[in-house]
This record gives sequence, C-alpha cells and structure tokens, in this order.
Amino acid sequence: MRNKKYYIALDDIERRVIVDCLNQMRNKLIAGGKYTDAVDEVLLKIISAKQKKFKVNKEA
Repeated sequence: MRNKKYYIALDDIERRVIVDCLNQMRNKLIAGGKYTDAVDEVLLKIISAKQKKFKVNKEA
C-alpha cells in the first residue's frame, strides 16, 4: 500500500517559526542525551521543501 502524501500551505513567517521550534526541540534532545533522528528528518524535509505560489479561492 502506498503512503499518503500530505501538503500544508505555509507562509514565510509560519515556516520560520516551525524551523525555529524544531531546532529548539532538537537542542533540548541533544542536551538530554536523547536521539534526534526523527526531529532531524522532519527539519530537513521542511528546510528542503519546494516553495510554490498558488491562489486561494475565497468564494464558497
């Protein structure tokens, strides 16, 4: 079975906040002597994600 892909729309500020929070979590894990593999993986995906412009249709 194929894994489902999920997409989220983030503006520049939201993206920076997510990267900052993940980096803080990673630093706490390092300070606690725990593994950071999962956080590293998500952080790399967020950083290397392509940015795509699109229009939002507000009419319902």
